[in-house]
Amino acid sequence: MQKYVIALYIRLSIEDYKYDSMSIENQRLVLNEYAAAMPEALNSEVLEFVDNGYSGTNFERPQVQKLIEMVRENRIDCIIVKDFSRFGRNSIETGYFLERVFPLFHTRFISVSDDYDSDNYKGDTGGMDVAFKYLISEYYSRDMSTKTKSAKYAKMQRGEYQSTICPYGYRKSADGRMEPDPEAAGVVQLIFQLAAEGKNAPSIAGELHRRSIPTPGEYKAARGNHTHDISRTGGIWCETTIGRLLSDERYTGTYIIGKRAVLEVGGNHSRLKDRSKWYIIPDHHPAIVEKALFDQVQETVRRFSQPHKKQRDYLLKGIVFCGCCEHALSYTAYKNAYFSCRHSKADIYSPCHGLKIYAKELEHVIFQTLKAQLEAVLSIHANGRICLDAVTTERTEYEKQMEALEDSKQSLFEQYVMGEIDVETYKSEKAACDAAILKIKNAYAAILAQAKQKREEQDRQSSRTEIAKALTDANGLTQELVNLLIEKVYVFPDKRIEIAYKIQDLFD
Repeated sequence: MQKYVIALYIRLSIEDYKYDSMSIENQRLVLNEYAAAMPEALNSEVLEFVDNGYSGTNFERPQVQKLIEMVRENRIDCIIVKDFSRFGRNSIETGYFLERVFPLFHTRFISVSDDYDSDNYKGDTGGMDVAFKYLISEYYSRDMSTKTKSAKYAKMQRGEYQSTICPYGYRKSADGRMEPDPEAAGVVQLIFQLAAEGKNAPSIAGELHRRSIPTPGEYKAARGNHTHDISRTGGIWCETTIGRLLSDERYTGTYIIGKRAVLEVGGNHSRLKDRSKWYIIPDHHPAIVEKALFDQVQETVRRFSQPHKKQRDYLLKGIVFCGCCEHALSYTAYKNAYFSCRHSKADIYSPCHGLKIYAKELEHVIFQTLKAQLEAVLSIHANGRICLDAVTTERTEYEKQMEALEDSKQSLFEQYVMGEIDVETYKSEKAACDAAILKIKNAYAAILAQAKQKREEQDRQSSRTEIAKALTDANGLTQELVNLLIEKVYVFPDKRIEIAYKIQDLFD
């Protein structure tokens, strides 16, 4: 008998932490007690789905998405929540699932606190009473969001609200405000001084590396903060990091907050607001860089910026990496376009320092490598196909033998019934037939497995043949071949390349 599947859905948002009744433990207790009292509990499987720290104003929650997907696969018989707001606070989306999706897949929905059970509303969805309940949930959420934002913006205007994360060069003081971190602040001052002298980001990165100054990620990791992946840093500063530091106005003592706004209530997507709507608070914290020096650097940085730089598309975009440091190679679109490792430019002792390969040369090498790989595997079978005739013949022969043995068993039984043979003879000869049938069945299963394996290999061979034809027809590497076959290309200093294929077993 198929088990009755009950799904317990629990949601806890950031705002709910202040209410003990909404805790995950309390919701779990209520739902388990309710499920245990149901008549269906005797033959049921109880699954639990928990979204911790997610807003109910939208359905972009991992566990609720998993639950809905299982409903669509007809794997959930009943969903139980503490109240409607746990499932969702958006009236339109919540109503859509209650009125359209769950009835379509015959999924029962129970809200314990609201005393709602969809089984009690056959042909109905609960009427105005239910509709008002999740409308109230939605407006409660919007009201709370507005009040929370208003309180936060008021604190921003007074300079009281601060991010928990300080920019590089600062740290939190005992009273929770930002204060200069002497060691890191000295590095920030050095970066601004070098920029004021006319050095660009690559030159500054080289100077910092020569002085063995750790990157911000390495600096934090040395102090126990491992939020950044520094496995590929190698002590080399990223040029974009330097550019970001040089444009950060907070180093002048001015605090800026409220630069971005979320696009929807409870959503994660945001947009940059106009500067006139930012909260800018002068003299908020001790400055690391003088305002005059900051303004001077901004003028210098503008000379190096390319505000109208065009986005270029090229054949191997986003898939060429350095074989030594594993960073993406930079593409320079001159007349003879080339790839180079900018990450190692600052370290003259790095094995990939000065690594450079022309784009046309790399494309030619990749194309020739693909052709050579396919020629090697295609040479196994000149016609590009694998013969299944022998397997088919053997399978037919085994099927005939099994059919003959089954006929023999039937004949034995008829002889026994007619009294032509005694019971002992019948048992003995039947056992011999069963043993022969078992032996043939085992051999038949092995033949089927062999046939399946050969058929799969034939399919692979067909794919290879099609790709080989595409390579033969092409005069060089094409975007279609790149998209179809190549995941990544690693380039090494000796111009050796390694290709990571999307279809790995193609060349096995």
